[in-house]
Amino acid sequence: MVRSLKNPKKAKRKSKGSKKGEGSSSNDAPAVEAKVWQPGVDKLEEGEELQCDPSAYNCLHAFHIGWPCLSFDILRDSLGLVRTEFPHTVYCVAGTQAEQASWNSIGIFKVLKLSGKRRDLVPNKINKDGSDMDSESSDSDEDDEDGSRGSGPPVLQIRKISHEGGVNRIRAMRQNPHICASWADTGHVQVWDFSSHLNALVQSDAEAVHGGSTVFNQAPLIKFSGHKDEGYAMDWSPLVPGRLVTGDCKSGIHLWEPASDSTWNIDSNPFVGHTASVEDLQWSPTEPFVFASCSVDGNVAIWDIRQGKSPAVSIKAHNADVNVITWNSLASCMLASGSDDGTFSIRDLRLLKEGDAVVAHFEYHKHPITSIEWSPHEASTLAVSSSDNQLTVWDLSLERDEEEEAEFKAKTKELVNAPTDLPPQLLFVHQGQKDLKEVHWHSQIPGMLISTASDGFNVLMPSNIETPLPADNA
Repeated sequence: MVRSLKNPKKAKRKSKGSKKGEGSSSNDAPAVEAKVWQPGVDKLEEGEELQCDPSAYNCLHAFHIGWPCLSFDILRDSLGLVRTEFPHTVYCVAGTQAEQASWNSIGIFKVLKLSGKRRDLVPNKINKDGSDMDSESSDSDEDDEDGSRGSGPPVLQIRKISHEGGVNRIRAMRQNPHICASWADTGHVQVWDFSSHLNALVQSDAEAVHGGSTVFNQAPLIKFSGHKDEGYAMDWSPLVPGRLVTGDCKSGIHLWEPASDSTWNIDSNPFVGHTASVEDLQWSPTEPFVFASCSVDGNVAIWDIRQGKSPAVSIKAHNADVNVITWNSLASCMLASGSDDGTFSIRDLRLLKEGDAVVAHFEYHKHPITSIEWSPHEASTLAVSSSDNQLTVWDLSLERDEEEEAEFKAKTKELVNAPTDLPPQLLFVHQGQKDLKEVHWHSQIPGMLISTASDGFNVLMPSNIETPLPADNA
């Protein structure tokens, strides 16, 4: 149940070379044997610093919007359902955790000119010294020759709306992304219409940098005070526009049914089944009346809103608090959950009647899982963030293949010997952010992840995540 941001001081921009995971290596450094550094296993000696390998990413950018954000959401846009060509543009909404309650705001922002490049999974040419000829030095040349891949730094445009208290969680409606719901640490749930701010960002000049200092005052469409305590759990239905569930720290879950485009009927009688704080909620991607919840009581519950206020199924999912859950939109029988003890599990809901429905369980992380989300493009892939400052990407379809490993070592001339005790499903490890809180996939840009932490946001596209979607669909 790790939620609060440590030392929520205003984020400061750091130079790329001074931040762990984002630096570049010095050309004057003595050549040393390359190895995989394992977080939680290997220790940094005094004066040592982790350096990022740019070739591991197709895209990597960092930015902040002022105060740290505990929660954010990626907004669906009209720029294309499947976008594969750089530069990219993304729209997001985020809520702050400011030092004083009156300083909080919701930020609707647009990031333009996110540059990047495609890379081969295995380097094609190896220099005598073992370096990749097609590595970082080639980036600028290719960008200069092909302007479509982007050049220059990204541009951040933001509009801020005053918010009473810190924002515990914020979610945008999938069908109408200008409608957003926010959970406040004051105990209120509010729904907002941000269409005017989104329209202003859509119509803004690509070179303009504006709105950062102005904080707009706007009344929410609705403010619900029926929860008995503050909360963190909320989710919009992907199937019924406007249908919403919200859960609080007193174990209550309330259902919101849309009465119109801007009004809701909120059931004052909560769903009751958990014995402790409800931490996360997820609607079924295929059943409009079914949602899942997880709780500090260690349970995951499945509910049918047509069948009263008790759960249809409740299972002991972990031996500690269950912080987060995610329901697979491409394989709707799969539900993943992340715990306070650092473990995460995947369950096949078709096996619930037979008893143990766990089909995969991982103990890689040693600190609380803070976010978990299935990829919207690959049914076997999910992203996980943890309090150990790692963002990991997993592909459950992978198994150890000794012949493939031998072939890879031959092509790379055994430059790196990967540890044998790492799970073969572990596809990627991203570091460099402190106190990671949330990670989301971009549903319209295959392979793109955005994460938030106490020191700001990262936009990243790991180079070893391939999508089967053809580029000409963009």
